[in-house]
Amino acid sequence: MLRPSILAAVVIATPVLMPLAALAQDQNADTVVATVNGQTITLGQMIVMKQSVQDPQMAGLPDQALWDLMLDQLVRQTAVAATGAENAGVRAQLELQRRNTLATAAVTVVAEVAPTDEEIQAAYDRLFSTAEPVTEYSAAHILVETEEQAKEIKAELDGGADFGALAEERSTGPSGPNKGDLGWFSADQMVPPFAEAVQAMEKGAVSDPVQTEFGWHVIKLNDSRVKEAPELAEVREQIDQMVRRDKVEAEIERLVGAAEVEKTEGVDPALMNKVELLEAE
Repeated sequence: MLRPSILAAVVIATPVLMPLAALAQDQNADTVVATVNGQTITLGQMIVMKQSVQDPQMAGLPDQALWDLMLDQLVRQTAVAATGAENAGVRAQLELQRRNTLATAAVTVVAEVAPTDEEIQAAYDRLFSTAEPVTEYSAAHILVETEEQAKEIKAELDGGADFGALAEERSTGPSGPNKGDLGWFSADQMVPPFAEAVQAMEKGAVSDPVQTEFGWHVIKLNDSRVKEAPELAEVREQIDQMVRRDKVEAEIERLVGAAEVEKTEGVDPALMNKVELLEAE
């Protein structure tokens, strides 16, 4: 998103722009669109700047209006940048930005290659071909601090009290305001005593008090279901992204493994805290 420049108060001369008729048909990223004290602003810089616009209203401006706005900001930036003093900190930041930009460009080339159907199928098979069906449970609970409180609640429920109302009134857990509802979960997502109690229950049943590290629970099992492996079409998009990420990681590991890396010994890590070193010319 382009924010109002902090340099708005800086008065600079309006640059002399080339006439539109003088711009050749074979314009490219190096085409100069303005100069400021001899420093060029290129079409490529304008394109990159437009790509960074995240404000929908600004992005929706007519091309000419957005062009004028961005060019004005680049002119101001260029004019003031020329007066900035370059020191060790500035050089370090520029180099890190340069490397990050180049690294991003390199991995983007890898990530943009669409996985083949064979790669998608192979990744799907690795994830799901041997996966066993998983039983999921829908349950609610009322969480209290003591066993005595849990027994009192169980007695009230046995006497016909509404589970959701008691959960809203008495439960200390975060699900209390939602009538104690925990949604759908598999047994391995819960602590063992809670999971074991749920697995032993029938649909619609209410448990005796169950103790866990969080306190005492009274649990109601609403339903259970067996979740099979999803069809490939259901997860194709996620697998596509996973394959792309795996390729990027593999390429990074390949490049790092092939690189000649020499780490300097004896440099005190505490030197990272000496920000005054950045002020050196």
